[in-house]
Amino acid sequence: MTVAVETPQVPRVRSVLRSGAPRFVREAFGPIGAFYLGWRFGNLATGIALSSAVAIALEVYEHRHGRRGTLALVSAAFVLVQGVVGLLANSAVVYLAQPVIVSAIWGVACIVSAAIGRPLLGVFADAWYSFPDDVRETRTYKRIFGVESVVWGLYYFARSGIRMLALWKGGIGFFVVVQALTGIPFGIALIVWSIRYAVRGFEKALEAEPEALEAEPVPEALPAGQ
Repeated sequence: MTVAVETPQVPRVRSVLRSGAPRFVREAFGPIGAFYLGWRFGNLATGIALSSAVAIALEVYEHRHGRRGTLALVSAAFVLVQGVVGLLANSAVVYLAQPVIVSAIWGVACIVSAAIGRPLLGVFADAWYSFPDDVRETRTYKRIFGVESVVWGLYYFARSGIRMLALWKGGIGFFVVVQALTGIPFGIALIVWSIRYAVRGFEKALEAEPEALEAEPVPEALPAGQ
């Protein structure tokens, strides 16, 4: 005998955007804006301190509200390391170059994760919509977020190259502008595409195969001796 498992509901594009967009804007503008203001009207140490404080506060906030989990703590730890390295080097360029390099590493990680069937975009998606554990193990989930992981990986590569060139050839102010231009517009466009692609992918999978997002039937426990 088996126990039926209810098929998860496919999230709506608008509801996902309403939930995740404010966090994206806070994280995109907050730390870099705080750094520029602190550096422009104070000094390097002030900029690093303000940026680190804002970034860590955002990560702690997300963690306390049950979003991103361990990923938020890892991000906060990186912010601290980035700040320490920037202060030791006494260089704004060194401080700002670190996340650019990390972005390229994320690009590699995204593409590799898709290749091994553990798409990294699925982890990011959980910060916007909490997928049940059994859905994460379906082929539909891995296929959808595998495609998205490759697309985002290529974006991370391109963005890192452009930002590193801006940091190398231009000043801090120019870099901040380039970071905003290569982050906010493209980030929002990719987020909207990712949400639409995922929602439509799950809907099509359910239309073609109603059991596409169902977990394997769970055998009912038998009385002892049977």
